[in-house]
Amino acid sequence: MSKNIAIIFAGGSGVRMGAGKPKQFLEIDGRPIIIYTLDIFEDHPQIDEIYIACKEDYMEKLKKLVRRYDITKVKDIVPGGTTALGSAYNALSAAKKNNNDDAIVLIHDGVRPCITADLVSEVISATNEKGAVVTCTPMFETPVLSKNGEFVEDSPKRADCYTAQAPQSFKLGDILAAHEQVRAKDPEYTDIVDSCTLLRSIGKEVAIIKGPRSNIKVTTPEDLYIFKAMLEYKRSKDTFGVTSD
Repeated sequence: MSKNIAIIFAGGSGVRMGAGKPKQFLEIDGRPIIIYTLDIFEDHPQIDEIYIACKEDYMEKLKKLVRRYDITKVKDIVPGGTTALGSAYNALSAAKKNNNDDAIVLIHDGVRPCITADLVSEVISATNEKGAVVTCTPMFETPVLSKNGEFVEDSPKRADCYTAQAPQSFKLGDILAAHEQVRAKDPEYTDIVDSCTLLRSIGKEVAIIKGPRSNIKVTTPEDLYIFKAMLEYKRSKDTFGVTSD
């Protein structure tokens, strides 16, 4: 029986955070952000294995954290690439050693710690049905297009626009084949920003599954405050069934 695998990339340098260390290792309430993310997949009954691509200088630190927080589903931690897609490729290649092409892989940011178990279940179900899915939220603000960054060139209909998030989920054989096809001509993935874009660049369809707006990516100092507020909300809700004042 094919497995469900979490592919986590944690190779960011944290430049936009300005914290002096990769943002995935910043601690919130005494726990690193990456551990909040890993806990979701560790605790989910449908996830069988976890593979992580990590900034090479921090691999030993991450291994110690995985042991400390008893993240038992981690099967391998591999060096990150020069891009997020390069990191994902390294982790996917590690997963391929132990899994067949039909395995489902949920590719997720290490600094996107607010996903829910329900979303993971929905993504797995949708991937079984459609083969390739990306978690998205509808666009709530007015989108504009500008190539020079100075003047608005176009304003697409907001109803037609979504923001792509993660998990992005595929069959292991399909996503690796897409990587190999693109890497043969462009190993730096020029203008390809994520796995969804990667598949679309070779003409493959990717279905949309709508996720919650709370599924934030912790990238800036402002995001840290949002994440802390969301943790407080969750604790209050879990404890009392209501939000705190």
